[in-house]
Amino acid sequence: MKRETLPQAAASGLVHQPAGTHLLADLGGIAAEKLGNCAELDALLRAAAEAAGARVLFSHFHGFGEGQGVTGVVLLAESHITIHTWPECGFAAADLFMCGSARPELALTIIETALQPTSSQINTVRRMPPAIN
Repeated sequence: MKRETLPQAAASGLVHQPAGTHLLADLGGIAAEKLGNCAELDALLRAAAEAAGARVLFSHFHGFGEGQGVTGVVLLAESHITIHTWPECGFAAADLFMCGSARPELALTIIETALQPTSSQINTVRRMPPAIN
């Protein structure tokens, strides 16, 4: 895919400010059967991206075998959503970074509703270019 220069991107309405919200979610107490299926997790993260108002560009998920976890990424025009799962521990680590008008907190709500963790710890980081002196 050709990367657009800023003037071309502005003309097409695809400009996103280089600032956004990065959510790091540690989700525990999840039923193991919710953490091992690549296709289901792919569909979940795509639905989460859509709910956040983000545009999916590509996704890739890898399962580590029967009863093992999954690692996956959904590449967004606005950045990304990733997930790493450990069914044997009932644990998932999700990383949601979105810039522009996308709302990663809406994506996280979709993920939490589907996975139903009994505990969660969410860290929020604002991302933006450092100030230029």
